[in-house]
Amino acid sequence: MQQQRQYVGIDLHRRRSVIVRMTEDGEVLETARIINDPVAMSLELAKAGPDPEVALEACYGWYWAADLLEANGASVHLVHPLGLHWDSRRVKNDERDATELAHRLRRRDLPESWIAPPEVRELRELVRYRAKLTALRTSAKAQVHAVMAKCGVVPAVPDMFTAKGQVLLDEMPIDGPYRYRVDSLRQLLERFEAELVVVEKQLHDCLSRHAGFKAIQAVHGVGPITGAIFVAEIGDVTRFASARHLCSWAGLTPTHRESDTKVQRGHITKQGSNLVRWAAVEAVTRYHGGR
Repeated sequence: MQQQRQYVGIDLHRRRSVIVRMTEDGEVLETARIINDPVAMSLELAKAGPDPEVALEACYGWYWAADLLEANGASVHLVHPLGLHWDSRRVKNDERDATELAHRLRRRDLPESWIAPPEVRELRELVRYRAKLTALRTSAKAQVHAVMAKCGVVPAVPDMFTAKGQVLLDEMPIDGPYRYRVDSLRQLLERFEAELVVVEKQLHDCLSRHAGFKAIQAVHGVGPITGAIFVAEIGDVTRFASARHLCSWAGLTPTHRESDTKVQRGHITKQGSNLVRWAAVEAVTRYHGGR
């Protein structure tokens, strides 16, 4: 007798998860709470029989769970959290969340996200870490200027972090905690610069033979860094039906509110990758006309 396909909803958290198994008719077979462990999750999934369909929310640290489920033969559906509209629910808990995921999977009513392959995730890790490092570098520079302002020291050159500026920082008439903080921040800046060199080299090695990376740099204003961001964050561009869909995914399209004959359009939605929007704006500002 052929076993009925089961639908599984998983409410994944950092340390624990709730797993709900359901039949095609919507009958809940079991609700299980597990500690996040590959063996425990594999054992629970095995109860669902061969080729189960699993709904997993794209939340904090979902990579390992999606890979494990696919390795165990499951058809994984990654759910976009914003499309669930769970904030309007009067009662929300882990068990109800997992049950609702299974129900919506069974009804084919899930707002799905693209599951990026491992190589794309690795690229994303590099470009996102580079963005974190540059943000830390900017913060450290701003802190140095803040200390100078507290001590009444006016920057003598436009950039205090060039060779000439470094000499001036050495000669600044500040002592005590102020001098310690400036010297500490300068050491951190050297470390950030060294790490940025390493990260950018790894990006270059990963993308040196990538056809899309080379092709996108033919667009005016797109350089190696912005090109790497586009390639890593967008991934397989053919998953978008048109350029409009890509712009909408990136949060570059305006909000739209329509009721009867009244239409309101506002600012861009900003509901996509921050890095993609930054790279797009950066590319546009660097473009100065021409073909």
